[in-house]
Amino acid sequence: MFKILFLPFIVLFLFDGIQNPKQELDAFWEEASRTVEEGDFEGYANTFHPDAILVNGISGNSYPISNALQGWKQGFDDTKAGEMKASVEFRFSKRFHSETTAHETGIFKYTSQNKGEEESTVYIDLVALLTKASGEWKLLMEHQVSITTEDEWNAIK
Repeated sequence: MFKILFLPFIVLFLFDGIQNPKQELDAFWEEASRTVEEGDFEGYANTFHPDAILVNGISGNSYPISNALQGWKQGFDDTKAGEMKASVEFRFSKRFHSETTAHETGIFKYTSQNKGEEESTVYIDLVALLTKASGEWKLLMEHQVSITTEDEWNAIK
């Protein structure tokens, strides 16, 4: 009896240090947040697959992430230079994943503040499609579905 009860604890102990997809994805989103806060444009760009697509439900457009990144670059440069503060947080309501694929639905909260101006926060419904290749998670598609509310953000724990 002792051996049977003890075996699950050994298995948990042995596998505790191994990353699972959810832990890896959590680390991926934490890294994305870090790059925004530090104005690390190259690091942020590196979170995307080279062929990634941004689907912008707010403007009704879809385009290569390279186009979106060029539009966002100035904000990263301003943040890095201390002219602006920026942060992004992610919360997910649905997370489907395997060892190499992920589809995540949630909200991101983006806050920015230019020097001498008031802070601005926007909440965006998000759908993200990711793939893991060569040991790294990369965004294949970021779908910014629509602007949402702080109440919706708070509803996701």
